[in-house]
Amino acid sequence: MRLLVIEDHRNLVANLFDYFEARGHIVDAAPDGVTGLHLATTQRYDAIVLDWMLPRMDGPEVLRRLREGQAIQGPGSQVPVIMLTARDELPDKIAGFRAGADDYLTKPFELPELEVRLSALQARIRGHRRNPVLEVEDLRMDLATLEVTRAGQPLHLYPACRKLLEVLMQASPAAVTRERLEYALWGDEPPDGDMLRSHIYELRRSVDGPFPVKLIQTLPRIGYRLVAPGPAPAAHG
Repeated sequence: MRLLVIEDHRNLVANLFDYFEARGHIVDAAPDGVTGLHLATTQRYDAIVLDWMLPRMDGPEVLRRLREGQAIQGPGSQVPVIMLTARDELPDKIAGFRAGADDYLTKPFELPELEVRLSALQARIRGHRRNPVLEVEDLRMDLATLEVTRAGQPLHLYPACRKLLEVLMQASPAAVTRERLEYALWGDEPPDGDMLRSHIYELRRSVDGPFPVKLIQTLPRIGYRLVAPGPAPAAHG
């Protein structure tokens, strides 16, 4: 499952990352409503965890714009949203549901309960639509189960490598800049050093290493792309 957490409390976000990534999920985070809305409308997510009180734009307004606006999933995104807030009065809950929330969880809460609620929403959604699957040549990624295979063989990827692969597959055959890949992993705070190169190296070992056809291409001074190489040009002269 790919989750977007729109929450400004860093400790809570860190706990959510640790909990869900340890279970094989991909997690993106936004520290304010404007950034969260941008990610929610330009990226594909299986579910969104949305705080009520946010800098720059509050949770209900983010949700209203998401439901009414244009998103990668189509006009008026129907991605499941759980509102996460300390507001526990009935009028607040009603306001959250009227804004378009699918569920409402009050703070403090237990992480297993959030996981169960997300799983229940996913099960309901899967009953209404097919699981989205990305495919490039013989490489396949199921965005619902996070299973990755190539030529029918399962690939075991670290969460960071899986996130990079998803971005590359969604963009294929177009190039993806280093800046975009770094943002996908670390947001606005990339680590010192060239950690991206290390993750790409590990991704190549899994995706290309055991196979004769190499799909991940390096574009010097630009970034990377995922595409099957074309036929060799005919010799001249």
